[in-house]
Amino acid sequence: MKKDSWITIGIVIAVIVLAYLLINKPKPEISEEVAKCIGEKSILYVQEGCSHCKTQEEMFGENLKYIKEIDCFYERDKCGEITGTPTWIIDGKKYEGVQSIEKLKELTGC
Repeated sequence: MKKDSWITIGIVIAVIVLAYLLINKPKPEISEEVAKCIGEKSILYVQEGCSHCKTQEEMFGENLKYIKEIDCFYERDKCGEITGTPTWIIDGKKYEGVQSIEKLKELTGC
């Protein structure tokens, strides 16, 4: 085979491996107890169509049901001082952007 063919095959294999790793990356597990604790001590502001909000929600998996969420697309009247989503309100302080579970545990004391 020609050198160009080997390079092309190598690139294709690299792309396939990278795609596989990105698609199958492990999702953080969060216990029901921790999700309930975070949910009791915070509010998560999201918005329909927000990809970062989706990322934040996916971190909780099926335990998302314990998180108090306000969707600023549907409940604009409750989102007065929210300038971007996702935003967490914890102890009266605003935390914008996707927050790790570890950071949320730290902020809420959970």
